[in-house]
Amino acid sequence: MAAAERRAFAHKINRTVAAEVRKQVSRERSGSPHSSRRCSSSLGVPLTEVIEPLDFEDVLLSRPPDAEPGPLRDLVEFPADDLELLLQPRECRTTEPGIPEDGKLDAQVRAAVEMYTEDWIIAHRRYQHLSAAYSPITIETQRERQKGLTRQVFEQDASGDERSSPEDSDDPRHSSGSPDDTPRSSGASGIFDLRNLAADSLLPSLLERAAPEDVDRRNEALRRQHRPRALLALYPAPDEDEAVERCSRPEPPREHFGQRILVKCLSLKFEIEIEPIFGILALYDVREKKKISENFYFDLNSDSMKGLLRAHGTHPAISTLARSAIFSVTYPSPDIFLVIKLEKVLQQGDISECCEPYMVMKEVDTAKNKEKLEKLRLAAEQFCTRLGRYRMPFAWTAVHLANIVSSAGQSDRDSDSEGERRPTWTDRRRRGPQDRTSSGDDACSFSGFRPATLTVTNFFKQEAERLSDEDLFKFLADMRRPTSLLRRLRPVTAQLKIDISPAPENPHFCLSPELLHVKPYPDPRGRPTKEILEFPAREVYAPHTSYRNLLYVYPHSLNFSSRQGSVRNLTVRVQYMAGEDPSQALPVIFGKSSCSEFTREAFTPVVYHNKSPEFYEEFKLRLPACVTENHHLLFTFYHVSCQPRPGTALETPVGFTWIPLLQHGRLRTGPFCLPVSVDQPPPSYSVLTPDVALPGMRWVDGHKGVFSVELTAVSSVHPQDPYLDKFFTLVHVLEEGAFPFRLKDAVLSESTVEQELRASLVALRLASPEPLVAFSHHVLDKLVHLVVRPPIIGGQIEAMAHVVSLVHRSLEAAQDARGHCPVLAAYVYYAFRLPGTEPSLPGGAPPVTLQPATLARGPGRPASLYLARSKSISSSNPDLAVAPGSVDDEVSRILASKLLHEELALQWVVSGSAVREAVLQHAWFFFQLMVKSMALHLLLGQKLDTPRKLRFPGRFLDDIAALVGSVGLEVITRVHKDVELAEHLNASLAFFLSDLLSLVDRGFVFSLVRAHCKQVATRLQSAPNPAVLLTLRMDFTRILCGHEHYVTLNLPCCPLSPPASPSPSVSSTTSQSSTFSSQAPDPKVISMFELSGSFRQQHFLAGLLLTELALALDPEAEGASLLHKKAISAVHSLLCGHDADPRYAEATVKARVAELYLPLLSLARDTLPRLHDFAEGPGQRSRLASMLDSDTEGEGDIGGTINPSVAMAIAGGPLAPGSRASISQGPATAARSGCALSAESSRTLLVCVLWVLKNAEPALLQRWAADLALPQLGRLLDLLYLCLAAFEYKGKKAFERINSLTFKKSLDMKARLEEAILGTIGARQEMVRRSRERSPFGNQENVRWRKSVTHWRQTSDRVDKTKDEMEHEALVDGNLATEASLVVLDTLEIIVQTVMLSEARESILGAVLKVVLYSLGSAQSALFLQHGLATQRALVSKFPELLFEEDTELCADLCLRLLRHCGSRISAIRTHASASLYLLMRQNFEIGNNFARVKMQVTMSLSSLVGTTQNFSEDHLRRSLKTILTYAEEDVGLRDSTFAEQVQDLMFNLHMILTDTVKMKEHQEDPEMLIDLMYRIARGYQGSPDLRLTWLQNMAGKHAELGNHAEAAQCMVHAAALVAEYLALLEDSRHLPVGCVSFQNISSNVLEESAISDDILSPDEEGFCSGKHFTELGLVGLLEQAAAYFTMGGLYEAVNEVYKTLIPILEAHRDYKKLAAVHGKLQEAFTKIMHQSSGWERVFGTYFRVGFYGARFGDLDEQEFVYKEPSITKLAEISHRLEEFYTERFGEDVVQIIKDSNPVDKTKLDPQKAYIQITYVEPHFDTYELKDRVTYFDRNYGLRTFLFCTPFTPDGRAHGELPEQHKRKTLLSTDHAFPYIKTRIRVCHREETVLTPVEVAIEDMQKKTRELAFATEQDPPDAKMLQMVLQGSVGPTVNQGPLEVAQVFLAEIPQDPKLFRHHNKLRLCFKDFCKKCEDALRKNKALIGPDQKEYHRELERNYSRLREALQPLLTQRLPQLLAPNAAGLRNSLNRASFRKADL
Repeated sequence: MAAAERRAFAHKINRTVAAEVRKQVSRERSGSPHSSRRCSSSLGVPLTEVIEPLDFEDVLLSRPPDAEPGPLRDLVEFPADDLELLLQPRECRTTEPGIPEDGKLDAQVRAAVEMYTEDWIIAHRRYQHLSAAYSPITIETQRERQKGLTRQVFEQDASGDERSSPEDSDDPRHSSGSPDDTPRSSGASGIFDLRNLAADSLLPSLLERAAPEDVDRRNEALRRQHRPRALLALYPAPDEDEAVERCSRPEPPREHFGQRILVKCLSLKFEIEIEPIFGILALYDVREKKKISENFYFDLNSDSMKGLLRAHGTHPAISTLARSAIFSVTYPSPDIFLVIKLEKVLQQGDISECCEPYMVMKEVDTAKNKEKLEKLRLAAEQFCTRLGRYRMPFAWTAVHLANIVSSAGQSDRDSDSEGERRPTWTDRRRRGPQDRTSSGDDACSFSGFRPATLTVTNFFKQEAERLSDEDLFKFLADMRRPTSLLRRLRPVTAQLKIDISPAPENPHFCLSPELLHVKPYPDPRGRPTKEILEFPAREVYAPHTSYRNLLYVYPHSLNFSSRQGSVRNLTVRVQYMAGEDPSQALPVIFGKSSCSEFTREAFTPVVYHNKSPEFYEEFKLRLPACVTENHHLLFTFYHVSCQPRPGTALETPVGFTWIPLLQHGRLRTGPFCLPVSVDQPPPSYSVLTPDVALPGMRWVDGHKGVFSVELTAVSSVHPQDPYLDKFFTLVHVLEEGAFPFRLKDAVLSESTVEQELRASLVALRLASPEPLVAFSHHVLDKLVHLVVRPPIIGGQIEAMAHVVSLVHRSLEAAQDARGHCPVLAAYVYYAFRLPGTEPSLPGGAPPVTLQPATLARGPGRPASLYLARSKSISSSNPDLAVAPGSVDDEVSRILASKLLHEELALQWVVSGSAVREAVLQHAWFFFQLMVKSMALHLLLGQKLDTPRKLRFPGRFLDDIAALVGSVGLEVITRVHKDVELAEHLNASLAFFLSDLLSLVDRGFVFSLVRAHCKQVATRLQSAPNPAVLLTLRMDFTRILCGHEHYVTLNLPCCPLSPPASPSPSVSSTTSQSSTFSSQAPDPKVISMFELSGSFRQQHFLAGLLLTELALALDPEAEGASLLHKKAISAVHSLLCGHDADPRYAEATVKARVAELYLPLLSLARDTLPRLHDFAEGPGQRSRLASMLDSDTEGEGDIGGTINPSVAMAIAGGPLAPGSRASISQGPATAARSGCALSAESSRTLLVCVLWVLKNAEPALLQRWAADLALPQLGRLLDLLYLCLAAFEYKGKKAFERINSLTFKKSLDMKARLEEAILGTIGARQEMVRRSRERSPFGNQENVRWRKSVTHWRQTSDRVDKTKDEMEHEALVDGNLATEASLVVLDTLEIIVQTVMLSEARESILGAVLKVVLYSLGSAQSALFLQHGLATQRALVSKFPELLFEEDTELCADLCLRLLRHCGSRISAIRTHASASLYLLMRQNFEIGNNFARVKMQVTMSLSSLVGTTQNFSEDHLRRSLKTILTYAEEDVGLRDSTFAEQVQDLMFNLHMILTDTVKMKEHQEDPEMLIDLMYRIARGYQGSPDLRLTWLQNMAGKHAELGNHAEAAQCMVHAAALVAEYLALLEDSRHLPVGCVSFQNISSNVLEESAISDDILSPDEEGFCSGKHFTELGLVGLLEQAAAYFTMGGLYEAVNEVYKTLIPILEAHRDYKKLAAVHGKLQEAFTKIMHQSSGWERVFGTYFRVGFYGARFGDLDEQEFVYKEPSITKLAEISHRLEEFYTERFGEDVVQIIKDSNPVDKTKLDPQKAYIQITYVEPHFDTYELKDRVTYFDRNYGLRTFLFCTPFTPDGRAHGELPEQHKRKTLLSTDHAFPYIKTRIRVCHREETVLTPVEVAIEDMQKKTRELAFATEQDPPDAKMLQMVLQGSVGPTVNQGPLEVAQVFLAEIPQDPKLFRHHNKLRLCFKDFCKKCEDALRKNKALIGPDQKEYHRELERNYSRLREALQPLLTQRLPQLLAPNAAGLRNSLNRASFRKADL
């Protein structure tokens, strides 16, 4: 398209305006060195400065809202119920709370119990969930909102569906192939066809003549129907990588579980059943050498077996009957075993003896062994009766869990793809802190496997010497080896069946480790499943959430070898004693299986006859809530006699020992090795340990330690850490006030307790992390109390910081994206409560009234600071001291202690550097603590009704201000040292300020924000890497804008106050008179649409956000692309939030919200040159960039699009026309253009612009548009144009294509990002460097993986989308395209309304119409096209002069668009398009009584449509033609005129063209036929230059598509010649070509284009030669295209000829830029000619003669053509192609290829078949021609004559003996010279010559001689080739060689004198031949090396033989030759004298 197309306005724009603007701009530019928007005077305050916000609270008070109550009124102020206090009951897993009920609990237990039962207290912001931070717009939520979209119907999607419709059923390719089936004149049939067609439905009110206003109103009402409410729901969700404001409520603290496995024991069966067997299950981790679960005891005995123990059993409790257990594994690893141990009742004999029967007897032999079994049974019964309470070890086995998990998962893995198994891993990730598994463990997950049922058959018998855990671990390690020693042992055969499966989410009938019922527990009588307590293999960091107090006792070994007496069968009895009396044994030992729930004593199994047994027993005890000094464990050792002997007791006590449970108030745990006393311990022994040698006691082995035992506590009451224990003890002492107090050996009085406490605070950092995290809530609670409670000691804050830091470090893996630790976040959110809200202090002490004396500043505060303040009471609440009695007691108690937030702020501000550093690391925690404290203070003190300015004391606010200032400074100073900390601090600060907005005076918060931004701005000027700071400031702003009441905070409802001094805010550009309103522009409206001072002052946050965007889009901004993305993403995310927010659903409300974003329109408009140009690309109409002055008209080739930035608005743009340099007078700064935006950023910015246009108040937009100056309005239209291009629907096909690319892209991006961040240097060094310049994180080598940056969305990595997903994407994309286009349409309508009255309206309406046309030309849905066409009709009816005067471009475009839509497959589109087209004709007719212009344009459009569009549907177009006819017939208004008649003529004419089209469609597959048809159509338009030109261009396009560049170039030359002819008719210019004649040098065919005589055509006639090509510029474009095509085809010589015509035109125009380019191209062309002179490098084409024979071919029958094929085409290829093509057309076995090139005898052919004869032909030149055709190019260009030879013999064979070998030479002449505008040309003339055998011999000999000569003279010489030719010439055996020829023809003189001449000629040839042989031999001799000497001699010998043989033949003379020439003799070598064969 011509460059003119690019200008947005018609040329009529007043030039002075443009010049003025230009001056103005350059003035502004040169004025300030820091040019551009950054500090443009138009905005009053420069953007880099933060403006002073209004005092929010005052504004609300002083300006009463103007709205009625309702949604609009709600925008004015925060809702009254914004903040509320929630008490959330703590979730309890069990049906009964497992807390102790004993009355007197000590402080520690009481505090724990309270802590585990209190409700969560939450300060809840009621509307917070509406902000994007809490309910982000993600891909999923977008999906949700996209449900219920209606599918938009698009032409390109419809086309695919209708392919198979019945109308196409008869395949046209089977019909005849003639291009001339119907002559062009057969109009009658056409009329007939058209009359019988059915029309589409008519538009009802089309023909009524309504007032334009009514039409507009009706159109608008229709446009408003069924529009989607939320535009952004149709656009992809905002980028999650940028979502810094994203946060989520922390999960409430829950009990920690690993992956849970359910194990069910189903049955246990031995070969013989003689006694009860008991089982124990537990998990062991071999790698960690640790037992990782407590024991689970099960009993699978039959009732008869259980019956044997009746004597000993109480009634078993239901909890002991469990047969299934749930194990929890936090660290799954392949080294975990499930170990099963079996025990039986004690009996006489060691383990091996007792196992023997089980190993020997088999079930099958039961009958055989009947007596033995009976005996065994009796013995067992006796033992059970007597020894039933004792057990003995029996057997064990182990199951390797990893095998179960992987094999159970195996079946699963085959069927599922890898991807589907992945979630189990990610679920595990989510479970939190325990996942820091080492990489090897990843493979092992216990959560997603298939359940498995195992049958364990082999048990190993226990060995008495190897019962300990150490031995077990050795066995297990051995089991994993293939050659296990265990395999060699004889097993105990049995069958144990167990089920292993992942535990269900909420299993029923479950008991906790404390035997409490876990919800849901439907029926207390059901058999329970036990939850087995885990002993994790490594630390688990999780806070305790429920009361748990368990003690495990593990006796390991006993050594009684030196003990005298009968001590062999030893057992240990364990008792928990509350005192020393035997009756004080407490029932706290858990029962095992089938027994009572708790017992008072328990025994270890007995190892028979072993004085030093080992034990594997585990005793589980429930610790009483209150453990006192007297509580101890008592161990009694018994000897059990297995044989009943008279006089011996069953059990004999043989020793005693004990462990006191408390030591200095701490629980005593760990391993012990105790001495054992022989005697009963003396009274009051329990206070001492057995290590103390009590007098008068006897000890085993002389008081040495002989009993090894271990105690482990699992307790949420006892921390078991010395530092924590001490801290809690001291705090509780303080709380109880129970002095004096004994701590270890010291006694603490009230005075020394503070010192101890301070020391223990410092020591807290030494506590080990696991208990610290477990008790973190307790510790933090106590610290908070200490902060606000007297006595005042320093260090609480520091201690708190250290605790927070330790917890953080332990849980590093579980941090969220913002670096927060979930445990701490949950503490603040749920558990933290204001200290002092409890009832009064214990002991009924009165609430402390704060006297000045008690509160002297503690050592924590330097007295020098805040001296003024310390004079008043330094409590945070000085007013209270005055009148404590005036408030009721409760409130005074709440407020009595200092307020945490005030203390925290104060302490933080005055803290020393070490403390401050500690606090800064986790500032977020302290900020959140303060915020919650403030919120609770307001909620509990009922202060929410207080005006915000009075809620908090001024001193506190001063502290906050100081704090924010100092933290802000830290952010800025640390950004280059530690980016990550700076980022986290920055975010924490922003969130803190955001939270304050809900609590304190908002004006105060705004002033803090401003102060911070100023700090950053100051630093920016000196910062080495400003992009980093900008990024942080952008994040800061974005977080603030994430507030749920963001809209309210921007004061949306108060009208903008006029700024203090009106002058600066009126922008300088608009202060010229505006375009459309005579009065001066309204400054109020302008300031709403600009980032003016008043806008930024009132809409403070929106102003900040848009200012960030403006600065990022500034052309000179640093680190641009990343900042673009961030800033645009922030706006996008906010707008998405507004769209999804139910509060803003109403249109009026949304219009108010949109007002906050109006400056976005001007911003985007000014950024236009740097937006991605979506409108570029093939086939697009070139850009409507606003018209420039004509001096840069001829930009670029026609068809290629001009760089849009060149064509920016009339000099008003930031770019100078034609260059990217600046306009300022200073030195040109090339960088001014700034960094272009990426496509993604541009699209997002545009969608935000559309959002504003969609939701803003139309009246407001109209007032704004009225005030815009011309260039600005032009740019606005450009912006709309770009919006259309950016959101154009791509079609379903595109989505399928894109699918495969996404994956690659996302990986690329990752790689790029990693490199940018880590700064690694690799193959992509350069790119990394670039991305580093852009990346705000600079080049830090050591940046740890930044979660904030690298948190990649999983979605984009999934590559192949399902069909449904692609369908959905296409659906959404279609809706987005439609809605975007409709918004553009609405805006255009607003602009048209505005423009109606202005003077400059033409130019603007022209531009508007161009945008409308563009929208109609792009891929649009049926819905949009109905509205778009309605708007177009309204425009044309209101402003007909737009189309019908002067510029024909618009009319041409419109006709093309309308016709295209008339041919649509969708009837609704056709209906509207035909209506538009009809009205267009009517309008044209009414202006001048004929509609020649429209006729002309429609005909041309149809031609170009038909020529270029592949899937054009003529059937549908015919229906539209019929519809237009129907309108004409029904139009009453024009009945009397000739209009209807003219319409009818036009329709039939179009119908004719269509008929041709159908033909073309039939030949779509046959390029030659297709081009022939197009050629014929073009010929038909000889009298209509515009149309002929159109068709020539169509042909060029088709050729280019097929790769025929030479032909495409010829089409362009013809087109140029055509234009030249008509330009010559118009005017006589020296520099223009005279007409076709000037082009003869390029091609002789051009003369066809000479104009038909002038009388037929006068160039002035309306509508003729009106196309843009019929101008000098058009001619230049055509010539340039021709040159380009010639270059592509390698025809460089022709390029020169083309430029010869072009250069004079350019010279006349003084276009030196173009001339330089042209000469450059010429130089290239000539260089290439030099390098490719020999011709082998460029092969121009191969020619074939093709003859068609047979009636099937229709018109082609007996026609001959010369085909031009691509270079080096073999005969077989073309033959195959044609055969295949015609076979497809005529069917199998019809087409036959004639293999020879003899004349075809028609009579011998089968009439049913089609024959094709193909022959290779060569170009032929007469001798005189060869003088001119010197170069290779000359011999391949302008070819008209071709030659082929056919050998034959008289008897019909092709080849025979020499005397009978004849040859037929055929010369073909074609109609036109090659290359032509088509690739096959008809043969118009044919001559044949027959050569006699002698003549054939002469030709052969001449050829041989030529070959010899060539080989000899070749330079450089080629020895191989020379020898080949020589061998062929002189070799003795050459068949039909020279010798034989001579012997046949020269042996005797011919009889016929006519042949003398030939005889002589042949003789001369031979002489020449001999001479050449000699030369060749001489040359060869010079070339060969010594190795070829012999070969050469052989050649010479052969040659001399040949010469001797020829000698006699060559010496004969013909006497007659001397006689004069006889008249009858013919000169046979003269072509004219050839004997002509009869043709």
